[in-house]
Amino acid sequence: MYWLMVTSQLILGFGLLNVWLLRAAKATPYRGRGAQNMSEEFAEYGLPAWFMWSTGFLKVTLGITLIAGLWFRSVTGPAAAVLAVLMLGAVVMHWKVQDPLMRYAPAASLLALSLFLAISQ
Repeated sequence: MYWLMVTSQLILGFGLLNVWLLRAAKATPYRGRGAQNMSEEFAEYGLPAWFMWSTGFLKVTLGITLIAGLWFRSVTGPAAAVLAVLMLGAVVMHWKVQDPLMRYAPAASLLALSLFLAISQ
């Protein structure tokens, strides 16, 4: 169980950092309504730019916190719980714009991993 939790933390932590620091300006097959970057994706959802920046700040902070949780275990559960709420929001946004199920896959996977970590702590 320990290694499953560590693997989940690493996938979540580095996954969030990858999406928000390295791929935010790039197109992926998972962007809502086929947006070409993070700004366009949030606009497709009808969300303002400040919400994108706030979400990005939170997700980068949570990614770093989840990685730090490998050494400071007490931060893992709360960080995973907050991330679960954000990922639930991501799934709802994909549903709102009627994206095909494939576009939900990363958000739903991260939601499942974050719920697992939050419950396991």
